[in-house]
Amino acid sequence: MSESFASSTRPTRPFAGRVQHVTTEDPFRWLAAGWRDFRAATGASLAYGLIFVVAGLVLIAALFAANLFYLFVPLLTGFMLVGPAATLGFYAISRDLEAGRQPSFLGALLAFRANPGPLLYVGLALLCLFLLWLRLAQLVFALSFPPTVGLDFRSLLDAALFTAGGQWFVVISVLIGAVIAALTFAGGAFALPMLLDRPIGMVEAVATSWTAVAMNLPAMAVWAVMLVLLTAAGMAAGLIGLAITLPLAGHATWHAYRAVIRAQG
Repeated sequence: MSESFASSTRPTRPFAGRVQHVTTEDPFRWLAAGWRDFRAATGASLAYGLIFVVAGLVLIAALFAANLFYLFVPLLTGFMLVGPAATLGFYAISRDLEAGRQPSFLGALLAFRANPGPLLYVGLALLCLFLLWLRLAQLVFALSFPPTVGLDFRSLLDAALFTAGGQWFVVISVLIGAVIAALTFAGGAFALPMLLDRPIGMVEAVATSWTAVAMNLPAMAVWAVMLVLLTAAGMAAGLIGLAITLPLAGHATWHAYRAVIRAQG
């Protein structure tokens, strides 16, 4: 009898014992805590966030120069895939504030040194997903748009809005992107902050993140929508807004990690 009871109470998911349950109200608390961190370390957070703003503007300029406008939307949506890797420095800033240390821009840049191998593997995995997404977008574009459509911005916009092939391109791209983004979110929601915080491997961190999301689906759905809205708002402001919304999302994610994943020991 005791053996049956023990087996019935044993966690059925990998690393489920590390996960705490949260409610749909908690993501708003994480966002508020992230805002407090941003205000406490505005200089370091803005400086780190501006790196990605400048990189995004350079990339968009390169697309226009190379006449690759059709990749504009896939690149913007694909940023959701690599976004978690971009926020590593913000986790380090929040960790320093939590420990009573003075955060710095250099400390954010060098945050990867806390656990370089596994963090590199996660970054490479996100990059591979990003490249896969771009390749799929190119394939869908080639199959959807008529070959007579020009590659200038106006022609592509008209085709996307007013032709059946263009509308199918938008719908299929959104659906494929949503599936890839959901899988990426489940595996990366807590993996990167955990790798920064603990000397563990990539597989363990990703498995724990998957379990944490599965055990808190309603709260994680709210949290995912909030992250998408923050990123979209930053992009809508000509990417300049990412200098604020990206740090806010990064700092809030650290507090989400602290709330969902139990402390060591």
